[in-house]
Amino acid sequence: MAQQHLDPTDPRSGHVGPAPTGDALAGYLRTQATEFLRALRLHRETGAGAHGSEGSAEAARALRRSARRVSASLHTFQSLLDTDWCEAMRPELAWVSGTLAMEHAYTARLERLLTALHRLSGSTAFPAQVSAGVGAAAPPSKAGAPAQERGNLTVGAAKAGALLDRQLTLARTRAHSTALQALGSSRFHAIADKVAVLASEVPLTRSATGTDLRPLATAAEDRLRDAVTTLPLVTAGSPYNAAALVHGLSPDTVPHPQDAPWHQVRLLLRLHRYAREAVSGPKGNAVVDLRLLSAGQALNRHRDASEAAAAAAQAARTPRIAPATAYALGVLHADQRHEVEAARFAFQQAWQKETVGAS
Repeated sequence: MAQQHLDPTDPRSGHVGPAPTGDALAGYLRTQATEFLRALRLHRETGAGAHGSEGSAEAARALRRSARRVSASLHTFQSLLDTDWCEAMRPELAWVSGTLAMEHAYTARLERLLTALHRLSGSTAFPAQVSAGVGAAAPPSKAGAPAQERGNLTVGAAKAGALLDRQLTLARTRAHSTALQALGSSRFHAIADKVAVLASEVPLTRSATGTDLRPLATAAEDRLRDAVTTLPLVTAGSPYNAAALVHGLSPDTVPHPQDAPWHQVRLLLRLHRYAREAVSGPKGNAVVDLRLLSAGQALNRHRDASEAAAAAAQAARTPRIAPATAYALGVLHADQRHEVEAARFAFQQAWQKETVGAS
């Protein structure tokens, strides 16, 4: 069992000492604004061609990280900051973070789906070969249906992989172009100018310098815990949730109805983490809570598997695809919905440990 650490940044720890106030928040925001500007400079120096270099990709990730932290702090500690300024900045930072995230999301989604297809088909030829003949040379088996289903999946997996590759690569290319256009837009330059000002001047209210940050951080934690109590953790502990497959291949393309509360918990957990960073001071060197980290990683996997399943379902709606291709995509969709259930179960286990450790 991991050693329990007493975290002085945890509002519930009972730590006695100088209370972190608006000055600590200002230092944290200045640090994150400086990181944003450093990442922006690196992005411009590394360039961004048709597909972007590794350096520019890392710079984009750093931009997203700092933008998320500033935006989260404006949300949690808004009462200590100029209200009009917060309301103007938060949606702009969310736009930056969301726009820069899409290219990476499509890349990771394609890799996840192709890896899953390869695992499910059991074909060493996939995905390198995508011709119509892949898998067709497999000799007929006398074992009956199971072998025939495996053969159908192997045949369909290559074409399903090629279809997903075309669709998601196109989406990734468009996301890359959109990100480049965004970074060169007047809207982004206006945001960068405001962040540059933030790096030296934080618009605190008059009372902020004497206000303890911890009650506001506690409120963020309480919102997270309240949201977790609404999750169907009993269902998440079940090895098979048949209801999760009901809507998968229906004509309705709205997000899966079971996933929304889990996505909300993921966002609230992130707000909680960033609030703890802000409370810890300018550098945000909060003691790492391994249970909280595990819970966040499980929710990230939940998000990734949910979106991958939706991509498989969307591909299965492509007109005039071969039955074997549709079959492979259906199996892939079910596989990713099972990954969703596994991630929910992992979160449940991590959260229960976190709850016990805090009691």
